[in-house]
Amino acid sequence: MKKCGKTSLTVIALVTLSILISNANAATITSCTLDRQIYNQGETGCISVTVYNDKDAKIRVYEITATINYFYADGTTYMQTFFTNATLPIEIPQGESQTFHIPFTLPTNIAPGYARFLVRAKTEIWNEAAQRWYQSENPTTEIFPYIESPYKQEFEQQQAINEQLQNQINEQEDTINQLQNQLKNLQASYNNMTLLVYIIVTITIVLGITMAFTMKMVTKPRATPQPPQ
Repeated sequence: MKKCGKTSLTVIALVTLSILISNANAATITSCTLDRQIYNQGETGCISVTVYNDKDAKIRVYEITATINYFYADGTTYMQTFFTNATLPIEIPQGESQTFHIPFTLPTNIAPGYARFLVRAKTEIWNEAAQRWYQSENPTTEIFPYIESPYKQEFEQQQAINEQLQNQINEQEDTINQLQNQLKNLQASYNNMTLLVYIIVTITIVLGITMAFTMKMVTKPRATPQPPQ
């Protein structure tokens, strides 16, 4: 009985030790980036997180979150957590990585300046001896988006409106110039046509006079010669 008891204790100790060893350095976040660095109030964005398995066993990620502490313009704070859009859990084999995406939406009255996202990955590791999953590390990292001032947003929006109006004015001026050029071309064509009409009328009058004179000369009665007395 004592021998069996010692054997059982030894097996339990070995399993426990293998679990503890397996839990060490099971996962790390090797990359955490934003889809852009500057955001406006009320905008949506996305965080990309890469989890690497650096242990001699497969792991699985069962939760990926990004928690932000909002500082509102009136000075109050509010904490909100966003989750990945991936279907979890997702297994990561030994020595491989997996990238996750976390969409988020900023409040419309969030205070301008730098905000802080705390990104966390919750993982489990597979224990071959016990043939089951055990809780593993929860690696974390931080990322800092910049929230643009609403006054700058209004200024940029007004600048965009002014630029659009200026473009419309330029287009109208171009249209007016084109119409003026077309009018000049029409005036030149009209002048050429008028000159041509004058020339044709003049030629017609000259031809008429010439024909009238010719007809008069042709139809003029000739003197009949008198016989000698």
